[in-house]
Amino acid sequence: MAPLPDPDLLRPESSLPGRRLSELAEQAVRCTPACCGASTMVSDGGDEHPVTVTHPDLAGLVSVQLRSGDGPIPAAEERGAPVDAEDLLRDERWPAYRAMALDAGVRSCVTLPFQRGGLTVTLTLFSFRPGALDDSGRGPAQALGDLATTSFVRDRHYRAALTELDQLATALRKRPVVDQATGIVMHVLDCDADTAFGVLRRISQTTNRKLADVAAALVETRGHGLERELVSLAR
Repeated sequence: MAPLPDPDLLRPESSLPGRRLSELAEQAVRCTPACCGASTMVSDGGDEHPVTVTHPDLAGLVSVQLRSGDGPIPAAEERGAPVDAEDLLRDERWPAYRAMALDAGVRSCVTLPFQRGGLTVTLTLFSFRPGALDDSGRGPAQALGDLATTSFVRDRHYRAALTELDQLATALRKRPVVDQATGIVMHVLDCDADTAFGVLRRISQTTNRKLADVAAALVETRGHGLERELVSLAR
């Protein structure tokens, strides 16, 4: 029986893309009989992340596809379905990739795409034997790729949530000084809060300074010497 996917693949400490892609490739090889090596890649909106391979000789097989846009990886990304070559000695698709693969002794391959949440993870398995990877799209490698892709998407959402939380915390830290500055403008102009905040925002836009910086400067001076300018902006 083929070994089950390592649950460590889904742990947060494995969140670095390069490390996690490497783990996916290595475990896919262990899970797939007759597989001599694997490559993995993540694309996000067309931006390619670093490619990982289980053997240096396979790096050229991936790079030739990315340079030419021709090969099982681009085809699988476009179709959103597995693309395989049962025997590259007889398969005449992708001439540049085919020549390099045969030169490396690779006779068959299959690329499994996993598309979810705006991400595309591709897992390519290679074999020295023709027709040796026919069932890979339904085997442990498929399950392993599904789990890894779900984990990538989860981590991206987690990082986005952390960024939003940090931005919110920064806004909350700056809010008191903005409120103080708004109060000063309300006092100087004898206006309501919305009008006062609009004045602060116009100062920020016309001086190309952050709203919090404008507010801090206004609080520091208590508005002294700025009365005429504030009146002008309020009109």
